[in-house]
Amino acid sequence: MKKNKAKTREKRTFGDLVAGIALCFLGAPYKEATLEAQGSEKLIVNLRKFDCFTFVESMLALARWFTSGKKSPREYMRQLKLIRYRKGVIAGYSSRLHYFTDWLHDNEKKKIIKNITKSLGGRSRRVKINFMTTNRGLYPALKNEKKLQNMLAAEKNLSGKAFAIIDKNKFIASKEKIKNGDIVAFVSAKEGLDVTHVGFALWQGKNLYLLHASSKEGAVVISKKTLAAYLKANKRFTGVIISRPL
Repeated sequence: MKKNKAKTREKRTFGDLVAGIALCFLGAPYKEATLEAQGSEKLIVNLRKFDCFTFVESMLALARWFTSGKKSPREYMRQLKLIRYRKGVIAGYSSRLHYFTDWLHDNEKKKIIKNITKSLGGRSRRVKINFMTTNRGLYPALKNEKKLQNMLAAEKNLSGKAFAIIDKNKFIASKEKIKNGDIVAFVSAKEGLDVTHVGFALWQGKNLYLLHASSKEGAVVISKKTLAAYLKANKRFTGVIISRPL
């Protein structure tokens, strides 16, 4: 009996820890634009309300904080800043990794996550990224001309990079290789935007679901539909990008 328990423990991954921590926040309220504050850019910590992106960032930071051996609030803030900002440095509004593919690329370089989309059969594509600057009215900070120019430069740099996606109709073939805590990013059908929603993969029995901060449900929830059905049913999504916490 002891051997079986030890074997079960050995099979647990960092992704299991991420998913386990995220499950503790089920029911937490959804709140959009929690990072859009007036004044100079600063680290905002909010573990009470989440949008889909801040939920993923916060849970990943909590898991890294938990395994760091340093249990101070300052260490959690350090982890969150490292994840949220380009090279982990706050240097104005555009240093925040607003677009998911930018976030993915930077956090892979920092060895925080690994993009496994290509290994799951994803195909490369390029998208012109300009949603924020062409919809600047949605982002109060972009009323500032300097911040707008910096964001334009960030978008131009991002638009030149290819990223792999798993097409909606190819997802079923790859889902068995997805693990608990893998980050699932839904590729947007909207012009100028790379990703429109993110969450965590969660196995329950033989079925794979999405654990996410849902604007529709108004809270952190486990999707009622399986992840495959959720992806198929939503016309806003063209496919997914899968990354694994390290």
